[in-house]
Amino acid sequence: MSILTGMRVVESSAFVAVPLAGMTLAQMGADVIRFDLPQGGMDAKRWPVTATGESLFWAGMNKGKRSVALDVKSPRGREIAQEIICAPGPDAGLFITNLAVKGWTDYETLTNRRKDLCMVQLRGDRNGRPAVDYTVNPSLGFPMATGPKGSDDPVCHVLPAWDCIAGNMVVSGLLAAERHRLRTRAGQFVDLTLKDAAAAMLGNLGIIGEVAVNGQSREKHGNALYGAYGQDFETADGRRVMVIALTARQWKNLMRVTGTETDMNYLSGRMNRDLSQEGTRWECRHEITKVLTPWFRARRLADFAETFDRAGVTWSVFRSFAEALAEDADLSTQNPMFKDVDQPGIGRYLTPGTPFTFAGYGRDDPRPAPILGQHTEAVLADVAGFPETEINSLIDAGVAMQMRGDVRLAS
Repeated sequence: MSILTGMRVVESSAFVAVPLAGMTLAQMGADVIRFDLPQGGMDAKRWPVTATGESLFWAGMNKGKRSVALDVKSPRGREIAQEIICAPGPDAGLFITNLAVKGWTDYETLTNRRKDLCMVQLRGDRNGRPAVDYTVNPSLGFPMATGPKGSDDPVCHVLPAWDCIAGNMVVSGLLAAERHRLRTRAGQFVDLTLKDAAAAMLGNLGIIGEVAVNGQSREKHGNALYGAYGQDFETADGRRVMVIALTARQWKNLMRVTGTETDMNYLSGRMNRDLSQEGTRWECRHEITKVLTPWFRARRLADFAETFDRAGVTWSVFRSFAEALAEDADLSTQNPMFKDVDQPGIGRYLTPGTPFTFAGYGRDDPRPAPILGQHTEAVLADVAGFPETEINSLIDAGVAMQMRGDVRLAS
């Protein structure tokens, strides 16, 4: 039993945000059903892939879901998809998508089948134009403030941050819509755009005010933590660490463990600035870094790592993905969020479950992603209510497909 056990959500999606939303709900116990074309949707072979061409992206984004393969290019396939989306039940009639097609998966059409449908649609921008993280991010200015100080080249962050944020906003929107339905018995349509998710954060983080009120457009500052003190340092053995002094406690811990209290007090007096203040540490970051740099250059990572942890310093080591997987215990089965999972077609490897823990509920182990079309027959039977003879006819006609690996199951 999980926190969302009993809830059924249908997903029609591609890319990151909505698949992430569906996976998040599935890992909290919801029955999440996604439908794709029998040959696979846009994510079926998305990189990264294995040596045999199996998509690690698909496996990562669809954990714990059920998969239905339908020819939604055919009228009958579309009707079946609508029946699955709008199937009866107090915990059903929940639909998330970024692929809504006017005339068969738009809200107006679907509510003709189920009046209390709760639907969340993610679009590119408010004018109906397509958008992805790598187009939204440049349009709002973040790449011009990212990268080494003095560089004129824009840097698009490798993390699709707006997709990740928008995906969790889809979850929030759906749960809010369902709460509205529980209180009013009325359905709800939630419209969200990727660009609005990003633009809202531009304002929420104070960046719009920084330009509009202060007349400043933020420049590149490398790895420095804007508005406080945070800086990267190279150690004697060539490693690189990030050290943060955002709060007064973090600043005191850093000075104490590096033995630089006297130097920092002298610096504070010489500059007539109060370094206990967060903003002042930002303004004096270059002078602070000059004091700390020799300390790190004279020590290997192993010389201070345990001392930093015991002293409560906020810090981290820069690692590649491979180094992180090899060195960080939080990326291992020592972390109860992770388990080694057998993913069909790929093999056994480390897989995360939900990062949530809910009081009174055990932590569910992560489940593998389905093979494309793995649950077609079961969903047509237990959700759409089709008899076996009709399911067999649909499979024979190619409208639906039940798969195991690369083998189509005979009817």
